Parts: sequence; structure tokens; C-alpha cells
Amino acid sequence: MLRPMLLCATAGALCFAQPAAAQDSAELAQELAQMRATMAAMAQRIDALEAELAEADAKAEAASAQAATANETAVAASAAAEKAAKSPTIAFKGAPEIKADGGWSFKPRGRLQYDTGFVNAPDSTGREDGWGTNVRRARLGVQGDMPGGFGYKFEVDFANSEVAVTDALISYEAGDVEISVGQFNNFQSLEELTSSLHTSFIERAAFTDAFGFIRRVGVGVQYGKGDVLVQGGLFSDNMDRLSNQNWSADGRVVFMPKLGDAQLHLGGSLHYRSYEDGSTVRYRQRPLVAFTDERFVNTGNFSAASETSYGLEGALISGPFHAAVEGYWHQVDRPGALADPTFFGGYAEVGYFLTKGDTRGYKGGTFDRTKPANPVGKGGMGSLQLNLRYDRLDLNDGGIIGGTQDGYYLALAWKPTDYTMLLANYGKLQFSDAVHPAAGGDRSYGVDVMGLRAQIDF
Repeated sequence: MLRPMLLCATAGALCFAQPAAAQDSAELAQELAQMRATMAAMAQRIDALEAELAEADAKAEAASAQAATANETAVAASAAAEKAAKSPTIAFKGAPEIKADGGWSFKPRGRLQYDTGFVNAPDSTGREDGWGTNVRRARLGVQGDMPGGFGYKFEVDFANSEVAVTDALISYEAGDVEISVGQFNNFQSLEELTSSLHTSFIERAAFTDAFGFIRRVGVGVQYGKGDVLVQGGLFSDNMDRLSNQNWSADGRVVFMPKLGDAQLHLGGSLHYRSYEDGSTVRYRQRPLVAFTDERFVNTGNFSAASETSYGLEGALISGPFHAAVEGYWHQVDRPGALADPTFFGGYAEVGYFLTKGDTRGYKGGTFDRTKPANPVGKGGMGSLQLNLRYDRLDLNDGGIIGGTQDGYYLALAWKPTDYTMLLANYGKLQFSDAVHPAAGGDRSYGVDVMGLRAQIDF
């Protein structure tokens, strides 16, 4: 009976075991399917990551290549900039100005001034008058800088087919101090040191020519800082008349502060000149213009051992208005017991621009270039300036009768551009003790003068 019971139990167990085994197989198959799906998804993700990695590598390589190219470009640009910095540059300031590395510069310069007009003197004086014309200045030159603070300037004048050296100098600049050696203007007078390109009348004040203000060979030192300018030098004579015996010393001090928008100029100068034994001097002057050889004031030649002079100068520039005044006293020391005459020259002037926005230029203790606010070629007419001047020259003193000249001048200056000018002057000159007598021996009379100038410079 036990056997049948065992068989029955075994059969029952088998009956219960078959459904359980079937159930486990189904679950296993499902899990396997899920694992396959997961692995497939992981494989897809790995493929995607590999693709992204490959793309990132490609981008990195491209970026690296671009960086290398940019670096090469930067290096090339730096090299080109360095090369350009060392290469000459050309600017234009009336003429080409070439600048190179190390402090080198070179600029040609020049000017042309053509004058014409008339002088009308009393017929009874017998003096030649009427229309006259001349080439007042025809200059060519060069100027520039050299390494180490050195500079140079050389200029020759060919006016009226006569060749003369004007400026010929070497300079050295160290901070606020400049030293010049060669031929150049002595340190006398605001009017004399202002370039002929920038004067307000066709000629400078009468005393500058009468008292022999010319360029001389020598050495000069200049100190300029802020509002103060101090100049001094020792000189011999002009290149074309070097005697190696005559010498002179000159000094000038200028105070030039700004008063708001206005420019003030106050200055003084001192001059001493020693002549070799047996020298004579002569002081004379033309009536305003240089195209006449007539002089109505003239001391004639007289002996001189030395001369001592001093001058005072003042000026103001405020917008379109300017004013200037100078006085100059010139004493001649005569040998022996002869009287020592003191002659005088001076002027006072005012000027006003009729065109809007224009003002007179000023730089370094002298009047400088006027630059029209609205030049021709840029929609304007240039600058138009009206000037009035009283000019006095007295050559009577110490037994010397050279005459006196009082000039009343009117000037109209038109500057179409920075480097061109047309200038018209009228002058009424009154003489006393003139060297050329009129009818009846009269030495006091008037002379009318008209002068026109066409000017260009570079």
C-alpha cells in the first residue's frame, strides 16, 4: 500500500512542478529579451557617443589649426608692424615731411614773394618814383632732425638773381634747452624774429632794417619752459662779410602767459656790438617797400666803436583781434670825444579778422602762421584781416641829422589757404629833416606808397 501511496505522491508532485517550471522559463525569456533590448540601446548609445567623440576630435583639430593660423597671422602682423614702425613715413605740411626710425626727418622748404606797387614823392625832390616790381624773396632749403637730439636747417635766397645764404645752422636739443650753431637771426625784437611769411605788413617795422638786424654767424642758447623763454648768443657777422673782428652779444627774455583764451606777450632784449678800429656805420631806411632804392632818412657814414641797444615788446591776441607794440633804443659809442647819439624806432599796431573763426597764430615767442578756419577748397573763402600801424623812426641825435620818418599804414591780408597770401598795403609817410630837399629847401614833406604782394610757401 505504501508503493501506491508513493506513486500517488510522486504523480502529484510532478503535476505541481510542471506549471512552476513553465512559469520560470517564461520569466527568464522575458528577462533575456529585456537584457537584449538594453544592450541594443547601450550599443546605440555607444555608437552615438563615438560619433560625438569623433566630431569633437574633428572640431578640436580644426580649432587647433585655426589657432595655429591665427598665431602665425599675429606673428606676421607683429613683424609687419615692427617693420612699418622702422620704415619711413611721409606726412604733408605744405611739403612732404619724411620721418624714419631713430629720430631722422627731412623736409624741403621754400617761399616765393612777388611785390609790386608805386612810390609817389614830391616832384621837386628829384627822386625816382612811380611803379616798381621785384622778387622780394625766392628761397629754397631743407630742414630736419637727426638721432641724438640734433637738427639742421639750410636755406638759400635767389631773389632778383642774387644768391645769398639765409639760415645755415646745426642745433642740439636737450630737454628745455636748445643750442644752435651757424648763421641765424639774432635774438632782437618780436617783429624781427617773426617770419616774413607771418608779418602783418609787406615789410617789417622801419627800425629793424635801419639798425642792421641781419642774420649772423654765431652760437645761441635758448631755454623755454612753460610761459618763460630766455635766449642769448654770441655772434660775429653775416657769411658774406665776415671780418673776424666785429662781434656782438644778444639776449632776450619773453613772458607769454595765456589769459583764458587770450595770448599775452611781454618781452625785452639787449644788444651789444663791438666794431674793429676804424669802422664806420650808416643808418637809413626805405619808405615801407623794398622795390625802391630811395631813402629819405639817412645818417650817412660816421665813425663808431660800438653800439648798445635795448628793446621792449608787447602783444595781445584775443580771438580775431590782435595788438602789438615795440620800442627800440639804439646808442652808438663814437671814438674819442665825439657825442654818442641814441636813435629810436618803434611801432604800434592793431588788427582784426573780418572772417569768422580766424585768429593770428603765435608760437615760441613770435607770431606764427594764420590758418584760415574756412579755407578755399573746403567751402570757405579763407581769412581776411585788416591791420593798422603807426611806425616811427628817429635818426636825429648827438649831432647826427639823419631825419625822422612817421608812417601811417593800412594793410588788407587775404589768405585763401594756410600757405598762400595776397597782401595789399597803403602807407602815408611824413618826413622831417629828410636828406632830399623839396622846392625851396623844404625837408618836411609826405610820400605816398602802395604795395601789393603775392606769396606762397611750402
